[in-house]
Amino acid sequence: MQPRRDLRGLWLPLLSWFLLLWEVARAGRALVSCPAACLCASNILSCSKQQLPHVPHALPSYTALLDLSHNNLSRLRAEWTPTRLPHLHSLLLSHNHLNFISLEAFSPVPNLRYLDLSSNQLRTLDESLFSELQFLEVLLLYNNHIMAVDRSAFEDVAQLQKLYLSQNQISRFPLELVRLPKLTLLDLSSNKLKMLPLSDLQKLPAWVKNGLYLHNNPLHCTCELYQLFSHWQHRQLSPVVDFQEDLHCVSAKKLYSIFSLNCSEYKEHAWVAHLGDAVTIHCDTRQQGMTKVWLTPSNERVLDAVANSTVTVFENGSLHFRRVQVEDGGVYTCYASGETFNETLSVELKVYNFTSYGHHDTLNTAYTTLVGCILSVVLVLIYLYLTPCRCWCRGVEKPSSHQGDSLSSSMLSTTPNHDPMAGGDKDDGFDRRVAFLEPAGPGQGQNGKLKPGNTLPVPEAAGKGQRRMSDPESVSSVFSDTPIVV
Repeated sequence: MQPRRDLRGLWLPLLSWFLLLWEVARAGRALVSCPAACLCASNILSCSKQQLPHVPHALPSYTALLDLSHNNLSRLRAEWTPTRLPHLHSLLLSHNHLNFISLEAFSPVPNLRYLDLSSNQLRTLDESLFSELQFLEVLLLYNNHIMAVDRSAFEDVAQLQKLYLSQNQISRFPLELVRLPKLTLLDLSSNKLKMLPLSDLQKLPAWVKNGLYLHNNPLHCTCELYQLFSHWQHRQLSPVVDFQEDLHCVSAKKLYSIFSLNCSEYKEHAWVAHLGDAVTIHCDTRQQGMTKVWLTPSNERVLDAVANSTVTVFENGSLHFRRVQVEDGGVYTCYASGETFNETLSVELKVYNFTSYGHHDTLNTAYTTLVGCILSVVLVLIYLYLTPCRCWCRGVEKPSSHQGDSLSSSMLSTTPNHDPMAGGDKDDGFDRRVAFLEPAGPGQGQNGKLKPGNTLPVPEAAGKGQRRMSDPESVSSVFSDTPIVV
């Protein structure tokens, strides 16, 4: 009887293990089974065109590609899948009726690299909407009703390479998007953009501008806009080469082709440097990761790194001058080779024969000279117009008697006769008289000059005596070459 008791004790744990394994197997079959509304092929689940109002719940954890396009999905909540899908790299949700996406909707799919949300009814891209998708590379959002893009909606999507936002209602250029480190394509065509940050777009590298599509927007017509797209045309960038006929602008409510504007032709600018400056010239290619070789104006190859060399090539292919000299000026050529195409760029370098501080010294010297000239003119004007009149500086002369006035004083005095005993019938103004000396009379000396101390005969008048000559200084001042008005 003892062996039977041992067998009973052995069957109980075996039965427990059997029931446990059966439950695990049943749960495993539920996880790996294909949903009824989907078509499964290995790790691909196609649930397209099934008029699904919500996402099927029983999704296998090994799913790598999930196609839910062309259904009736309207909201993508945080709990849209109860199981985590760590292997899912592509999610297709296009051609639905999505108008709401939860901020936690992408938490179950952290390794997603391709997301298609095109042809839905999304209106806004909220803050940190895609922050969970740190490995996302391609995002399709075209043909929605998006009017606003939050500045931080793509803040943590550092691996994003292609973003399609065409056929929406965007009116503000999302400048923060072109600054994503790996973005090579940004499609903003067929929106409502009227103004562009032209100065910021000009500074973008060519590999970013080569994937920036802006056609079919109501841009405002300006010559700056013409210069921007003319430069892109000169560089043969894809947005202009492929869609030149769709690049329009609006002026006075009329649509014009951008390249039909009456603006000055575009000219490639040269790099400008001063003597002794450190200069770095970039080989601005249309594709990243190209192999670059530089040739000098004398067709000599610039080596990558040479000891004691003033010209070197950086690892990114840029040409660097430690201290540029006048003889370094000229046209440098960059030959770039890549996997899909090759490219040749020519860059002109102009070097001025003075340092960047010499121009300011010349300006200071000219300014000092100008100030000195102005001060000199001001001093001359002060001297000419603001000096006191000589009449104010003359001392008070002794009044002479009416009979003692000399002929010279009556003829040569530059001031009016203020003698109170003068005739009262005369005007109060100056008594101006002109005297001409005749070569006759006993007082005349040699060559018609008067001798000092002699008297000049004057016609006698009633009540007046004979006038005497003045002092020798007054007499000598009489005989000038021109008549004197006194």
